[in-house]
Amino acid sequence: MSIFLNGTFLAVLGAVISTGLAGMGSAKGVGMVGEAAAGVVSEDPSKFSQTLILQALPGTQGIYGLLIGFLIILKIGLLTGNPVEVSTQSGLWFLLAGLLMGVVGYFSAIKQTKVSCSGIALVAKRPEEVVKGVVYAVMVETYAVLALLASFLIYNGVPV
Repeated sequence: MSIFLNGTFLAVLGAVISTGLAGMGSAKGVGMVGEAAAGVVSEDPSKFSQTLILQALPGTQGIYGLLIGFLIILKIGLLTGNPVEVSTQSGLWFLLAGLLMGVVGYFSAIKQTKVSCSGIALVAKRPEEVVKGVVYAVMVETYAVLALLASFLIYNGVPV
């Protein structure tokens, strides 16, 4: 049981959750929007670039999750080969930062997927309105960015 209260374990768990959950949401989202986009592009190949923009949007949460995970692993010295002693309290803060980014990243990627798929439908009927579809999808992105900021502030305040 003591291994699970080890600060390094908790910090690594935070990095895994951040990267894993946000990455799963993004992978699912990019795939679903890609399916919708492929249908539109099969009818009109000239709409590829417009649909690609909408497909890429749910992928950003995975990048944010990876960034927080990478920063945690870097700060505790696992990438440099010089691991530092991480207290249980610091490990819990890293876990909290990773959990925040992972959970918000996952759910915002899924919600952004739905909005992006609607944007794909908009492009299918009115390609000149693609910017409106992108703006709707980017509004969901706001919450992933806020989670990234909050996770970074937590991460930055953790002493090691």
